[in-house]
Amino acid sequence: MKKVAFYTLGCKLNFSETSTISRLFVEQGYQKVEFENTPDIFVINTCSVTENADKKCRQIVKNAKKISPESFVVIIGCFAQLKPKEISEIPGVDAVLGAAEKFKLMEHLQNFEKQKETIVCASEISNATEFNNAYSFADRTRTFLKVQDGCNYGCSFCTIPLARGKSRSDSIENIIKSALEIASSEVKEIVLTGVNIGDFGIQNGRRKENFLNLIKQLDEVEGIDRYRISSIEPNLLSNQIIEFVASSKRFVPHFHIPLQSGSNTVLKLMNRRYLTELYVERVSKIKENMPDACIGVDVIVGFPGEGDKEFLETYNFLNELDISYLHVFTYSERPNTKAIEMESPVPTKIRQERSKMLRILSEKKKRAFYESQLGTIHTALMEHDIKGSKMFGFTENYLKVELPADDTLVNKTIKLKINKITEENTSIVSVEDNMLV
Repeated sequence: MKKVAFYTLGCKLNFSETSTISRLFVEQGYQKVEFENTPDIFVINTCSVTENADKKCRQIVKNAKKISPESFVVIIGCFAQLKPKEISEIPGVDAVLGAAEKFKLMEHLQNFEKQKETIVCASEISNATEFNNAYSFADRTRTFLKVQDGCNYGCSFCTIPLARGKSRSDSIENIIKSALEIASSEVKEIVLTGVNIGDFGIQNGRRKENFLNLIKQLDEVEGIDRYRISSIEPNLLSNQIIEFVASSKRFVPHFHIPLQSGSNTVLKLMNRRYLTELYVERVSKIKENMPDACIGVDVIVGFPGEGDKEFLETYNFLNELDISYLHVFTYSERPNTKAIEMESPVPTKIRQERSKMLRILSEKKKRAFYESQLGTIHTALMEHDIKGSKMFGFTENYLKVELPADDTLVNKTIKLKINKITEENTSIVSVEDNMLV
């Protein structure tokens, strides 16, 4: 029995796809092992979002060959689609598969026998039209369920449409089947994931369903305690979706909404499909319906054309907004994007300074959000990874909680009262055992 190991770079979507591909191997009689356990085959799922994609890929391949020198190394994922020839020249790589080929890995690489030349199976991205169902089974607490892939938007900084193709979705019927499969296991929480999940419903190039109907039907699936919406564009987060989540049985009050810039000037340069006024409306609507909701925000600093004025607009906009935390990305030039040709690039040092300012602001926002929850009662799903004398979990509105370690609470949803926040780490809420209610 050949042994196979997997390594995933990037997003939750990549994670769900790696997990599904690993199950394909197991079904074919391969033994899935840890990366360090001298596998015969390595499958490395890559990301293209950061500028270090090439460096990370090379390092992982190098580590793989140290662990198992005679192993067969396969590279898949977004970077594999964008730069197949470049990756094929990395020492130690045996095969590169693009977006349309990665789920047919067994067909393209029969027996995984080494060839004189690196095998490259990466067709044009226009061939990536099929939706491949995927969900993760990494632990028994939560699963990342892929409901949508690709993107029809043309943000000037983004390579994802080039790496994953056009927007396409699974059917609601198939997603319900997957949810029922997941419910039959011990998993308590499903995180809905995709490239642009608010655009859910396109099948074979035509819109047939929509995201609101999807979450309404998922809400009726017995056996799942919680659903989270991983990330959704502000222009696709309708009032109806917000109102439904507020009244639903299983969808939690936690939203992650990409902003990218708090300057309308920069948003237009980015070719985003909204302005700051709409974003304010969405946040206000969420807080009106769910006052304790957690709201996370993606923001990019140092985009071409972002002068001091535009950055201060972003900083002040975020500072005044009732949000809970930020994911801050420092802009990096990506080949084949419109942004790389834009005038007025921001010097690297200034990008780094602005990024630091927003990360500090994020910590302040997170601290303020946690403090606003003192004295409130929530439910927390406790994690299986007990560390020393402590165990951790997350409330429905994404507060990280800490409890004395107790094996009987693993993968249980419990009620508790937030009575303390640790000074050392603002991301942990400390809860005393006698405060359970």
